[in-house]
Amino acid sequence: MLSDLVNVIVFGMIGYRKNVVLENLRNSFPGKTAKEIDIISKKFYRHFCDFFLETIKVLTISKKNLLNRCRFTPEALDVLSKFAEQKRSVLLVMGHNGNWEWSCNAFNILAGHQLFVIYHPISNKYFDGLMYRIRSRYGTKLIAMKNTYKEMVIHKNGLNATAFVADQTPQPDHAYWTTFLNQETPVFKGMEVIAKKMDLPVLYTSVKKIKRGHYEMHAEVLTEYPANSAEGALSEMFIRRLEQDIISQPETWLWTHRRWKHKRSKDVKLATIYDNRLEDASFNK
Repeated sequence: MLSDLVNVIVFGMIGYRKNVVLENLRNSFPGKTAKEIDIISKKFYRHFCDFFLETIKVLTISKKNLLNRCRFTPEALDVLSKFAEQKRSVLLVMGHNGNWEWSCNAFNILAGHQLFVIYHPISNKYFDGLMYRIRSRYGTKLIAMKNTYKEMVIHKNGLNATAFVADQTPQPDHAYWTTFLNQETPVFKGMEVIAKKMDLPVLYTSVKKIKRGHYEMHAEVLTEYPANSAEGALSEMFIRRLEQDIISQPETWLWTHRRWKHKRSKDVKLATIYDNRLEDASFNK
């Protein structure tokens, strides 16, 4: 009820980033009608308000209640358990869909790995401290993006899972460029560069909304040994899986983000899915 009330204010009265949301949806789904786009946007704002209040709820939610509302699939637990038994750290790559805040907290309760999450510190110290409390309540450790590789090297002897929420917007001149949701899109290279340097298994993880207040976490192996993978192959695999999840449940992705604010310069190559599939046979495994 509280979320529905907030939705009336955020969507109906304020129209928070409504133009950004609608533009992103239109460009991402050019084949959909205006009515279909409107329906997705309304569902998104409802989910967005749910997510906002659920994130605050992390401060007081019990372990039992959290795990009742945010669970792993048996297949995901099997994948993680296999690497834990082998004493192998892993790299997790995911997008801003479902409820990533709940999933990160549930991960440390359910999984054998210590979770580290790469994040951008917030300039406002109060809100940065609040988000730190929310994200670390059940044991998650945070790494500022600029310290990612250094911190991973420091902790390399532990049994760790390092999570990259990798669908944000990087600087265009230092990005991997591909087509994502029908648009030329820059992708952070950091996940791929570090995975290849440390030769860590890369797992794509996703959080699907089952119903209001209930989520399910999935995990699958993209590659166990990325060191010899072709340039761009891991980024391409991640972006294709994320794209599939967004298409199947578009209302749960973060459409308020100005994901496509940068344009590719003419001297930067745009990758093609076809080329990467040819270059890296592991794409189809």
